[in-house]
Amino acid sequence: MGTFLKLTVVGALIGMAAVAGILATDSPETVIIARPADEAVISAERGELLLGLAGCINCHTDQAEGSAPLAGGRALDTPFGVFYAPNITNDRDYGIGAWSEEDFVRALRYGRRPDGTHYFPAFPYPAYTRMTDADMLAIWAAIRARAGVAQPNKPHEVGFPFNQRWSLRFWKLLHFDAGAFEIDGMRSEAWNRGAYISEALAHCGECHTPRWPSGGLDRSRWLAGIKDGPEGETAPNLTQDEETGLGSWSDGDIELAMKLGMKPDGDVVGSVMYEVIENGTTKLKDADIKAIVEYLRSLEPISNPEAPASQGF
Repeated sequence: MGTFLKLTVVGALIGMAAVAGILATDSPETVIIARPADEAVISAERGELLLGLAGCINCHTDQAEGSAPLAGGRALDTPFGVFYAPNITNDRDYGIGAWSEEDFVRALRYGRRPDGTHYFPAFPYPAYTRMTDADMLAIWAAIRARAGVAQPNKPHEVGFPFNQRWSLRFWKLLHFDAGAFEIDGMRSEAWNRGAYISEALAHCGECHTPRWPSGGLDRSRWLAGIKDGPEGETAPNLTQDEETGLGSWSDGDIELAMKLGMKPDGDVVGSVMYEVIENGTTKLKDADIKAIVEYLRSLEPISNPEAPASQGF
């Protein structure tokens, strides 16, 4: 056996051992929940607001088929296949009614199913992981307060090798950092609030940020927009670029878009973004809307002619 072949064999064995080692240590994370002293913070009433803001109602309701809210079935077409949002109602057979509180928090914080396997990142846990325990618990309370719906889940239409959940362990090593949002002490309280809503709860980056071929977010182009967003609609550039982003919009323009879905030219936003506004941002307090504006104003301008704010939304 030649030297090159020997080195190749040794390298392959080392690689296989490394892969085996990583998979051998792939076990469900321990969840320790920090419960707030004020129970009102985790009430079902507050959770209802967060259900809309976090996009749960939008993504987990197949309106085209007339399905019940949160009963699943809505399709998400991606370069890796078609994913169908699952039933997240309180039904014990088809929904998440048999889950524990820890199961729910683990799903959002770590992208892990109750059976220990990984969720596909079509479920935006890379953003949800940054939510506070209190907000997760409030959403959980809202789901538990609703009636369950016995609607079976649709299987994903995803081919090999992208349907292999074990491989997501390696995807997470590349693209996922678990952990709650951390306050930036160099920024204002309003900026931090706006960043938290945008980056965690509303997970704006999941739709408005370009991705690598592997499906991970290209954070060097954060919120710079993508041409082919959800359901083929443009998810526009939200940076401060004057030509293709929100740089030429006034604060009032941005606020009006989030409150009423109206753009500076008098047109209204598209269907997917309208759902985000109708179920989420339109219900926010004025202070939260202004906080999001302050956050967006801090974004570095990135030019993206393929997804201009003037044509998006």
